[in-house]
Amino acid sequence: MLKPNDTKGKLIVVEGIDGSGKSTQIDLLYKWLLSKGYSVYFSEWNSSALVKSTTKVAKKTQSFTPATFSILHCTDFADRWENSIYPLLKAGVIVLADRYAFTAYVRDVARGNDPQWVRDMYSFAIKPDAALYFRVPLDIAVERITGSRAKLKYYEAGMDLGLSDSYEDSFKLFQGKILGEYDKIVDEFGLTMIDGTLQVKTQQKKIRALVRRILDGFEGLPNPDRQPIAVDNPRAKASKKGAK
Repeated sequence: MLKPNDTKGKLIVVEGIDGSGKSTQIDLLYKWLLSKGYSVYFSEWNSSALVKSTTKVAKKTQSFTPATFSILHCTDFADRWENSIYPLLKAGVIVLADRYAFTAYVRDVARGNDPQWVRDMYSFAIKPDAALYFRVPLDIAVERITGSRAKLKYYEAGMDLGLSDSYEDSFKLFQGKILGEYDKIVDEFGLTMIDGTLQVKTQQKKIRALVRRILDGFEGLPNPDRQPIAVDNPRAKASKKGAK
């Protein structure tokens, strides 16, 4: 179970299957919050510099098992949590996360991992102040992704699961499994569902109204210059030096 947020900051996350439009919405929210003078930090799934090279090699050689894929993603999350997300929350920063532990809850389980095992790995994390789940029909999401990509990637398409010999068919089947897992956890974790088929402006209007309520009375860390917050990971830098 995720811990309550007892920090000075606010944590807002977006979730949804590929093609749900969540990344567009969190980018708009990020820019809006900065314009209002809030200190805001953006964190993206699978972006830790510390484990990036390992992930790249494993994907290239297609050597991931469902369990090792899950463990490495949790390592990525834990590194970002320890070195940026949690310290900034304690300082009073608004942290926006494009995917959170919920992504592991659905993707890793869709790959066949035990749900409780996955939840236990992320038990150090806190419950977001808002978890926005962008829900779109499967066919629309698949059309958005396949129409914008020259080629689907092996793990992105779920080819490691043996669902189909076709990348596009496998992607559709895999995303369908993930969509089903998302729908299972909506009530369990109190995700706020957003209709991802609405116009971009309409979605953003709803999101800003929700965020305004969350930030009512919130002081946080002032950002008069309205500048993005960047955080270096010293452990990742040390790892790079050691590799030379």
